[in-house]
Amino acid sequence: MTPPRPRHQLLTLVGSVTGAVIVALDGTVLTIAQPAMRRDLHASFTAVQWTSTGYLIAVAGLLVFAGRLGDRYGHQRLFAVGTLGFAATSAGIGLAPGIGWVIGLRVAQGVFGALLQPATLGMLRAAYPPDRIGVPIAWRTSAIGVAAATGPVVGGALTAHLGWRAVFFLSVVPALAIGVGALVVRLPAPKAAPGVRLDLPGAFLLAVALVCLVHTLVAIPETGWTAATALGLAAVAAAGGALVRHARRTAHPLVPPGLLRSAPVASGLSVLVAASASVFGALFVGTYFLQDVLALDPLESGLRALPLPAMMVLGAPVCVRPLRRYGARRTAMAGMALLALGLLLFSRLDAGSTALAIGGCFLLMGAGFGAVMVTTTSVIVRHAPVDHAGVAGGLQQTALNVGPTLGVAGATTLMALAAPRAGGGPGGGGPLWAGGEFLPAMGVTLPVLAAVAAAGVPLAAGLPGRAAARARKA
Repeated sequence: MTPPRPRHQLLTLVGSVTGAVIVALDGTVLTIAQPAMRRDLHASFTAVQWTSTGYLIAVAGLLVFAGRLGDRYGHQRLFAVGTLGFAATSAGIGLAPGIGWVIGLRVAQGVFGALLQPATLGMLRAAYPPDRIGVPIAWRTSAIGVAAATGPVVGGALTAHLGWRAVFFLSVVPALAIGVGALVVRLPAPKAAPGVRLDLPGAFLLAVALVCLVHTLVAIPETGWTAATALGLAAVAAAGGALVRHARRTAHPLVPPGLLRSAPVASGLSVLVAASASVFGALFVGTYFLQDVLALDPLESGLRALPLPAMMVLGAPVCVRPLRRYGARRTAMAGMALLALGLLLFSRLDAGSTALAIGGCFLLMGAGFGAVMVTTTSVIVRHAPVDHAGVAGGLQQTALNVGPTLGVAGATTLMALAAPRAGGGPGGGGPLWAGGEFLPAMGVTLPVLAAVAAAGVPLAAGLPGRAAARARKA
């Protein structure tokens, strides 16, 4: 393959960043639009929740297989299909006559999102040398932070002035533009290996395991631990066991054994799950702290939490320097330590805490999570062979989907054990936790999440160290 020219690398970076932003922005604006959607379509709270759950299940179940399809047929081709399909389903949701159509189209949108997301990383791996992959991934992470920071504001403004349907039309034009561009502009890419099978049985078993896992974890905040959730986890174990057995017997497993046996890749995935679980679990608790304890409205709450995405935006490019100088191991360890410190300090907040103290906690969490995102993603993508870059990207995106879901489920369980439920919350409009019990429960839950983040420090030991960084620099 001819080495990509700077112009080709720039086009790849623009497409990858835009695709990642479209997906990230879609998730943040949907949360703001859901109450208006519920009123306009006369839908139940459970039905509206399925607009998020259906999408998440479709994405989680297909990410790795979609990455494999990209390895087989070309990431640019999958990227084009994913973005054009994402645009079409977004427009369809904006025109949907009822909640059933919205849910069905959101599931379809999740399928196209699964095609799109691993391709954004696979294209970067093909376009940039391994020792230079950190910079484009840092820009990609910063762009995701911008989407996370601006999404609630943009979504709120559009919903207030133009209605909830406008938030879905927001991504149509940019998705169409980059999708058509990916079809028209042909960039150099590694040749696919036609002899490699797609392993459809393995893809099916992995999809079943992930769908059952995500569905069970999503149900826990609403239903708690029931016989149904226990049955869901049993299904996860059964499908996972069957997948391991199948992978050992097939000649071309969905996930190449060498990829998971790679210490840097396995370590990067485990650290990413720990980081995303702890930070999103904390955001779940923090939202109720800001709105129920401090009595802030959603906009004020978003502004108090703004330092977290802001530090992702500003800190991701800065992270490249220590990553090159000190190696991924020390950088990830420092990031997890900052995240754990931010969570511990957050657990000490109370009704009298100032905006400065709250913002400082979110700032530490954002700085730590941004560093971990850049570091682990760089390692996972860099240490995967080019012909398995899509699978590596699918694994990375799966970790970023499962980790937050696991964190929210864990935080909900800990809060329920430490404090009684008040019976309100999203469906009833009142506080979810009984008055006076929230702060003690938060004081139990957040230190546990901090311990999860701290556990990521030794998990990062498998990442490349300073010597590897020096060798790449030389």
